[in-house]
Amino acid sequence: MSWQAELIDVALRLVFKRQLQRLADVPVARRAFRRATRLVRPTPYTVVRHRPGGLVWISSGAAQPGRVILYFHGGGYIVGSPRTHEAMLARMARLSGVEVCAPIYRLAPETPFPGAFEDAQAAWSRLRTLGYEPEDIVLAGDSAGGGLALALLADRCQAGEPPAAAFAFSPWTDLALTGRSLSENREADPLLPAERIEELREYYLAGQDPTDPRCSPLRAVFPNCPPVLLQCADTEILRDDTLRMAEHLRAAGASVTLTVEHRLPHVWHLLDGWLPKARASLRQVAAFVQASFTVVSR
Repeated sequence: MSWQAELIDVALRLVFKRQLQRLADVPVARRAFRRATRLVRPTPYTVVRHRPGGLVWISSGAAQPGRVILYFHGGGYIVGSPRTHEAMLARMARLSGVEVCAPIYRLAPETPFPGAFEDAQAAWSRLRTLGYEPEDIVLAGDSAGGGLALALLADRCQAGEPPAAAFAFSPWTDLALTGRSLSENREADPLLPAERIEELREYYLAGQDPTDPRCSPLRAVFPNCPPVLLQCADTEILRDDTLRMAEHLRAAGASVTLTVEHRLPHVWHLLDGWLPKARASLRQVAAFVQASFTVVSR
């Protein structure tokens, strides 16, 4: 563990985890999340374009034409936006040479489940209308957005139009909350307070079935699934959501690359510029994206 990771671990425990334990309501949480992401270092030469239908296109430097990463931001379905993830997504675009499309999807509690999933489907449809074929698209996301990307992956596989590939950072894949890491890593997780995850889930589900595969892709079916890359840390409360997702996809016949890092915070990729491991993880993603499109081109 690097000295930067040690310092960040302490800062997250003393400041951000305690803040998450005390946050009173959703508007306060949204303001706090926006303030926190302002600490992220920007990526040089970032270009952001807004297109109809809530599609935000992010790039930095040259991008391969006709290819796209369709990325769903995290935030527990209640906070976050393409803006909060902009620096990381720009770095991802720069390293991979592929433009990122980050949809603005509706958040809970104003729009409960299945609103976010329906918006994910709509974003896919808009890309298809713009001329992108399934093999031109890599699905992706982090945390709740990672679960959303994997739910959309299952939906597209079942529809017979799987994307080129998919990747997810610490995805929330089981809203039934049956993973052992929720209790095993209760103290070890430097950021997420396990005692509030049921409250967070209810903001989104509003009493609906947590085993529905549109919100819990761990319970979805994935026929003819393309390659998938999953990354998480061993100390996260959502660790088992990633580990079990990898097993589930492999059982479905998918080629899965699973990377489990030691003692890193939830979606450490957002700390690019502060945490060396963030850049290394994004480089792995970039190589995976490039290889996925190369295989499809053949």
